[in-house]
Amino acid sequence: MRPGKPFEGETDIDDRYGDLDSRTDSDIPEIPPSSDRTPEILKRALSGLSSRWKNWWIRGILTLTMISLFFLIIYMGSFMLMLLVLSIQVKCFHEIITIGYRVYRSYDLPWFRTLSWYFLLCVNYFFYGETVADYFATFVQREEQLQFLIRYHRFISFALYLAGFCMFVLSLVKKHYRLQFYMFAWTHVTLLITVTQSHLVIQNLFEGMIWFLVPISSVICNDITAYLFGFFFGRTPLIKGCRVCFTLLPIHPLKRPFLGSAVLSFISSFTKLSLSPKKTWEGFIGGFFSTVVFGFIAAYVLSKYQYFVCPVEYRSDVNSFVTECEPSELFQLQSYSLPPFLKAVLRRETVSLYPFQIHSIALSTFASLIGPFGGFFASGFKRAFKIKDFANTIPGHGGIMDRFDCQYLMATFVHVYITSFIRGPNPSKLLQQLLVLQPEQQLNIYKTLKTHLIEKGILQPSLKV
Repeated sequence: MRPGKPFEGETDIDDRYGDLDSRTDSDIPEIPPSSDRTPEILKRALSGLSSRWKNWWIRGILTLTMISLFFLIIYMGSFMLMLLVLSIQVKCFHEIITIGYRVYRSYDLPWFRTLSWYFLLCVNYFFYGETVADYFATFVQREEQLQFLIRYHRFISFALYLAGFCMFVLSLVKKHYRLQFYMFAWTHVTLLITVTQSHLVIQNLFEGMIWFLVPISSVICNDITAYLFGFFFGRTPLIKGCRVCFTLLPIHPLKRPFLGSAVLSFISSFTKLSLSPKKTWEGFIGGFFSTVVFGFIAAYVLSKYQYFVCPVEYRSDVNSFVTECEPSELFQLQSYSLPPFLKAVLRRETVSLYPFQIHSIALSTFASLIGPFGGFFASGFKRAFKIKDFANTIPGHGGIMDRFDCQYLMATFVHVYITSFIRGPNPSKLLQQLLVLQPEQQLNIYKTLKTHLIEKGILQPSLKV
């Protein structure tokens, strides 16, 4: 049997999957390249250009198109952004799970294609049910049918998953075992990457659209500017540059044998990687500074508008999402004293900034320095299975997952950053939770709160008649 070729002389499906179960990683077949989906009008218009410049124009035109559509969805509001995130999640899941089917040739496995999508439905039901319970409590309170679903949400979610688990066990067939467990694990890792991260994106969105837009646009900016700087000025390959930098470290194997050997071993392993051979130091550094400046300016512009800074809330009286509030201190101009060296350059003592602009530097730095590792991870995944792109959905860009590999890592960081340094008690969310309690529980909370405020001197004790 040769990799990438059909099984010769085998007609029995059990024998076929028995061979698949016993093969090693080096036997993984090469997946046929995806077809070119570039529109014919673009092909004709760019026919006279070299392949390098043709790809540059295709990527540029499609990038501008996607950014324009993104602006339109932002204008349409938070609900449309949530639908966009859900759509991207489903498409990313489809692209990754399809690679698994093609690599392991598992199209004929009993029930497995259906089970993969069933698990996707179960996990989404769990996460979005949690969101409904947290942010739409007043709406749920009015609907008796929803009250039952929310009250027993986690039990229902577990029961649904358990049903899928049992169906998987019942679908196990002799000589298919290893292959079926390969795909079971593949499905669950894919769910972890796509569904969990997209849920965090929506959680960030509920904190205020600015926490959604600045991180996402910073990753997009870094991707574009790093590509442009690398395209026009790139001379030094990133991996080669890393090798030179590491050899300059003051750790010599003769002076510190154990530590030096360990570091040099790591360097040797790192510099042998070729996950992104076209990336250059010029693109990496240019993308970093461009992204920090862009994030700082974008934070200044967006911080002026309630539409972007107010938490997204559901108002039952108008039956829609609203973004109206008194902006927090993060989005109110503050005066900051400049360091001595900047005072001499700018000839001023203080500068007025929104505190969120300072946080934007942290977000942009992560998007520039750590975010690309999401892309390196995706590149390693694709090379492991001998594919160029996850799909051919977007001409010049590949699949949806090729565009959002860094976004998922960024979403996790933003969520951790908010919960660690930003988020405090949310009075609106707390009030929603109180309203769904029983009247006796509400009365007890009222009495406890009243007693606490009287003890602190905020309320005067009522006079008894």
